[in-house]
Amino acid sequence: MPNAASVETLKAITAAFNAHDLDAIMEFFVEDCSLDMPRGPEPWGLRLEGKAAVRDGLATRFKGLPDVHYDDDRHWVNGDLGGQSEELLGRWRRSRGIRDEVVIATKVGARPLAPGTGYIDNPEGLSRAVIRDSVERSRSRLGVERLDLLYAHIEDPKTSTHETVSAFAEVVASGAVGLLGVSNHWAWKVERARGLAASLGVPGYEVLQYQHSYLRPRGDLTEPHLPDGKPGAVGGDLLSYLRDDAGLALVAYSPLLGGGYVRADKPLGPDYDHPGTAVRLDALRRVAKQTGATANQVVLAWLMGCEVPVIPLVGASSVAQLEESLGAVDLDLTADQRAELDAAQ
Repeated sequence: MPNAASVETLKAITAAFNAHDLDAIMEFFVEDCSLDMPRGPEPWGLRLEGKAAVRDGLATRFKGLPDVHYDDDRHWVNGDLGGQSEELLGRWRRSRGIRDEVVIATKVGARPLAPGTGYIDNPEGLSRAVIRDSVERSRSRLGVERLDLLYAHIEDPKTSTHETVSAFAEVVASGAVGLLGVSNHWAWKVERARGLAASLGVPGYEVLQYQHSYLRPRGDLTEPHLPDGKPGAVGGDLLSYLRDDAGLALVAYSPLLGGGYVRADKPLGPDYDHPGTAVRLDALRRVAKQTGATANQVVLAWLMGCEVPVIPLVGASSVAQLEESLGAVDLDLTADQRAELDAAQ
């Protein structure tokens, strides 16, 4: 944990951004960026965390790259109703004259409906009215005519699939949204929505954003609001689905597990408390030693080169961390190294 001075510094910095305490926020982030790096065709993701000056510097550092894609995700803490990240990204765009050279994505569905509530007990959902209103608010905060990619953030059991699919189709038809994506839904629900969209002759989900990394999480853990397990983690059903449909793209959030591969102070947690974790970590370290790369770089290179290609969104709170991750673009794993990583069970 940061010391008291660090906490006070973070509080002072974030006071200008709606008085958020980043120490309490933990995984709060402002933008995700998917970059097609000029050194190769691999799609890339960047999650900007930490001090506002660092976030701004990291974003500016890569502004000039081709096909920059900012994915604005929203976390809600301390009872607020979100929107700060979009406002910050909008200010950044306007201050630097950023226009069509970046692609912008955001999410709808999980914003709490009232202060003091959360996405678990009181989410906005995916009704027609919510989707329409959320799109307009996001466009206003970001200062854009069109959201290039809009995700359905979480499932909404209270709204019919037909209403949600139709509402997404309407905002695409109006020109307010480009592509559609989905996150944290069971694979069968994604397919049901896409099948309905196809039958109606309207756009469906094309981008799937889920948690995915080299280590495999347990599938038997549940939570009170998730009695069947965690739909946000990539499992065999989702990989099989993606393998069968080349038209879908997989975006992986938290591919480096919040520093868990390289930092002793960042435990992996109960999701990875099983015998296979140690086996795969051993294989990862062997390959990292062979290549002279870091474990993080090997994980990212493995993801990008998988049979089902992955667009990783990597967290960065410093330029050094960002440069380490970008080094994975140039890391070519041999067939033997990839086979060793794949075979670890």
